[in-house]
Formats: sequence, structure tokens, C-alpha cells
Amino acid sequence: MSASVERDPDRPLRALLRTLSLEDKVGQLFVMHVYGHTATDPDQADVDTNLRELGVRDAAELIDRYRLGGIIYFGWAHNTRSPHQVAELSEGIQKAAPAVPVLISVDQEHGAVARIGAPATLLPGAMALGASGSHEHAREAARIAGAELRALGIRQDHAPDADVNVDPANPVIGVRSFGADPDAVAGFVAAQIEGYRSAGIATAAKHFPGHGDTTDDSHTELPHIHHTREEWDRHDAPPFRAAIAAGVDSVMTAHIVVPALDPSGDPATLSRPILTGILREELGYDGVIATDSLAMRGVRTKYGDDRVAVLALKAGADQLLNPPRPDIAWNAVLDAVRSGELTEERIDESVLRVLRMKARVGLLDHVLNQDGTPSTPSASAPSVDATVGSPAHLVAADHIADATTTLLVNTDALLPLSPATHPRILVVGADPRSPSGTTGPPTTVLAGALNSLGFQAVALPTGTAPDEATIEKAVAEAHGRDAVLVATYNVTTHATTKDNTQAANTTLEQTPSPHARTHQATEPSDSNGTEHGQVGLVSALRATGLPVITLAVRNPYDVAHLPPVDAALASYCWTDVALRAAARVIAGRTAPQGRLPVPVRRADDPAQVLYPIGHGLTY
Repeated sequence: MSASVERDPDRPLRALLRTLSLEDKVGQLFVMHVYGHTATDPDQADVDTNLRELGVRDAAELIDRYRLGGIIYFGWAHNTRSPHQVAELSEGIQKAAPAVPVLISVDQEHGAVARIGAPATLLPGAMALGASGSHEHAREAARIAGAELRALGIRQDHAPDADVNVDPANPVIGVRSFGADPDAVAGFVAAQIEGYRSAGIATAAKHFPGHGDTTDDSHTELPHIHHTREEWDRHDAPPFRAAIAAGVDSVMTAHIVVPALDPSGDPATLSRPILTGILREELGYDGVIATDSLAMRGVRTKYGDDRVAVLALKAGADQLLNPPRPDIAWNAVLDAVRSGELTEERIDESVLRVLRMKARVGLLDHVLNQDGTPSTPSASAPSVDATVGSPAHLVAADHIADATTTLLVNTDALLPLSPATHPRILVVGADPRSPSGTTGPPTTVLAGALNSLGFQAVALPTGTAPDEATIEKAVAEAHGRDAVLVATYNVTTHATTKDNTQAANTTLEQTPSPHARTHQATEPSDSNGTEHGQVGLVSALRATGLPVITLAVRNPYDVAHLPPVDAALASYCWTDVALRAAARVIAGRTAPQGRLPVPVRRADDPAQVLYPIGHGLTY
């Protein structure tokens, strides 16, 4: 590299910028989804959906129409069928890029949010890593995840989640957060950024200024965060400060209103006081600011789709993610520049930040080397076969998961169980859908894992809201068993708890339906007061006199809403890697090592802490 480039590392990027038309520049600011498993020959159903929603037939046309800077993959868009298919899609997208390579990204947080499934390596999610207490595990998990994404032609992961989950009823963050302690979350965020960087993957800390203290879901409504400025500085800011110090490539905004930071009522995504005043000027961040999906209801409640993209740029955003009507958003930005509402210099600032991020992950090597060679980054077949779901990665995932399972209760040292004393185990409980569509169902996985460890386990799925007949069947099946393992999922004592963690797994333009996207863990009773639901199931199984073990497969708060049991554990996720680790703990093949990264409060008196941060038994 020449001395002049060393003195001004942006010089070749500015030279590239000067070759772009206004339309090219505006296109660089947009990140969109597209349906189909290939860039040029998707299934006819995907062609039809693309034409209806995007006005194009395929990814190649989308890139050509909008001079697109980024594409984000989703399972529901049929982008992620298999490793080789993903790699070929990525290569096809880059071949369709006329001058500037496309930054391909994905939400692959692991745990509760994973777009790419097996045979890729699936790792513990954020709260599970927080329970491990190990920054090294978090760093290694990110390195493995990043290496596999890069082999697939993906150069950005919209991770890690930097939210501090202080509200147990949070419907959209929950176990996506590393925990409830701001400083602890900050350490894990920094470790994951380091891990992804070591694999050549750009990161995105989200959701600024902090989405961890709300009972509302910005996919479907506009949440309000009522922290004071001092509380924000103390609770929400530390992970983002740590992310910036660690060199995070992008910060993703939240569609939330924080009156203490901006009293206008605008969501943070559209707030200049928050994005420019706080993030840029106070925190000193000069990287890419990306919006969360502009199709989410939280950002569309106050302004029309023709204004949201322009207002986000005026607030300080650089990347515009998934506008619901790309034609409206793209043309609105162009019109804003032509009318003078936005200056072309302002657009150039954002494009330069995007180009810097692309350069850091190797997409613009031909520009930095100043040789003019066109760049078409590809994921070669040998790289896919040698990297994605490699034996070494799978072993590492199990090792990391072994450090996450948390033992909360162990009355009379029931655990570990032995096949010699408790050979026959009934596994009942919830079978929530797989985050990636390639794992589970949980009760079957747990029974299979226990059988591989010498037990005689049988699975009986009972769901998240078992009725009286289902509970009676479980009690009957328990006859002749030596113990019962209950997989619980988001238990509440009386009210319904929303769980929209998977809301973005469905079409972003649509409002999530309560049936398709909201798991409800209502604990009903009949006219005679008989308990149904998960509480009633556990109560009925306790009445059999058998040892009852509960495993909270998502939020660790379930134990506070259930009747006393002989043993209670938390796995923080229901993917296979987490469930196998829990089975090994139950069988004593590994000792429980996890410690609660959030407090578990009493259900009848939330002011009282039942199990504090750091609680976790072992043997």
C-alpha cells in the first residue's frame, strides 16, 4: 500500500465514491431481503412474492433496480436451505453487483434467534453465555459463528445484542440479552465483537439506546422506555460504550421512545437528539448506524413510509434496513436530496461509512489495492465443507454449552440421577418451534439424550398450555416411572406472557398474528378451580409422589411461578446443543456450572428476589 494511502486510508474509498451516481449512492444505504434460494432462478412461488412485494423477480433484479448496498438473509425468504445453497446464493449476488460488492448479512445471534440451522454449528445464545460467566466462551462462540458465516459468503452478523434485560416480561429481548447486570453485559458484548472480528465478520450492537426494559414489542407497537437520563447512563449505556471501545462496525437502532433522551415522542430510529446528539457526539461513535427493520410497526406509527427513510437519515442513520415498500423509500431519499431536504454531502458521509465497513471485511480489496480488479467474493465449496458444522466446531459447541446449564434447586441432592436408581424417566412439557427450523422437538431430544446416557426415557409432549385431559394423560404415563422431567416454557402464574422473539422470522410487512408469532403461557383453571397449564401439569405430577425435575428451556424465571419441585434447572434455550448439555448435567456426566445472569423474583412479590444474579448450585 502506498504512503499516501497509509496517511489517508479513506483515499481509495473516496475515489470509489466519486465514481458513483446519486442513485448508486442512495442504493448503498439500503439493506433489503429478497425471496429465493438463488440470485437468478428462484422457485416460481418466490418470483411471484418478489414481484408482489418488491417489484422484481429475483435478487439480481433487486440489486440492479436499487443499486443495492446490502442483502439480509432469512429462512422465511427461503435463503437458507443448506450450506452449499447459501454459498451459491451469496456468490450469485456478488456476480450481480455492478461495481460495489453487496454486504450480505444475517441475524444469527444463536440461541433463540438463528436463521441458518443444522448442519451449521448451532451455539448457546447470549443469556446462556452470560450464565457461563466466561468471556472466552463468548469470544470462541462468536469466532466459530463468524467463520461459518464467512464460508457461506456472509460478511455481517447483526449481533451481539447489547440490551440489558431488566424486565422479566420483555417479549422480544429476554434470553437474547447476556443478562441484567450492565457491566457484565458490556464484557460479553466486547468479547463477542472481538470473536467475530477475528473471523472477518462485521458486527452490529443492538438495539440502541437499549430495548431491555419494556413489556411491549416494537415489531407490533411503539414501546416507551421510562428510564431517567441517569438511569439510562447507568443501566443501558455501558454495553454500547463497551461495543464502541471494542470497535463495533455497526450500531442498530431501536424503534422505542425514550422521553428522557428525546421528549418529542419520536422513536430512537428517527431521533436526531439520540442518534446524533448521544451516539455520535456524546459517545464518540463514527461507525455505521443501521436502523432496525423499517417494516416494524414501532417505526411506522407516527410517520408514513414515504417519510421514515428520510427522517432516519436526517436523524443520523446510515443504513436503512428492510423498508416495507422499497420503491417508496428509495425514491423518497432521492427526492429529498433533489429538493435540498438532504444534501448529497450528507449522503456521502453515510456511503463512506458503509464503504469503510465493507473494506474492513475484505469486500473492497480491489479498491484498497488500487489495481482496479473487479471483486466477486465467493465461498468456495472446500471452505464450506471444511468449515460449516465441522467436527471441531460441534465439539466446541458442546463444550461451551456444558458451562451454561444452571441448577437452581436440588432438594435432598436428587441430582444427578443414575440409571441404576432412576432408570425409567418420563419427559413431558413444551415443544416450542425451532429457531432455525432444524432442531427439536425438545421433549424428543431430551428423551433421546437421556437414553444415550443409559436411561429408559419416553417423551410425551404436553405443550405450553396443557388442558385437563392432557394433564391426566401425563399423570397416567408417569405410572411405573422413576422420575419425571418437565420442559417448561415461559410459565406465568396467572397472566399471559407475550413472546415475540421469533416475530422477525415471518414476513416483515405483516403484523404478527397472535397464533403464528406469540407463544402464550397462560395458566388457566376451570370453574372448579382445577389448575391447567404448565402450573397444573407440575402440580399434578408432584401429586404422584414421583421426583419431579423442571427444565426451563427459555426464560429462567419459570421456577418462580411453579409449585416447589425436587430439582429445577435452566438451559436458556431449546436448541439441541443446550438440551443435550442439560441431559448431561441431569445424568451427572458433567457438573452444573451455570450461574444466573438475571435475578429471579418471587411471582407473588416481585420486589423480593428468590434467586439472585450469580445463583447456581453444583455437585
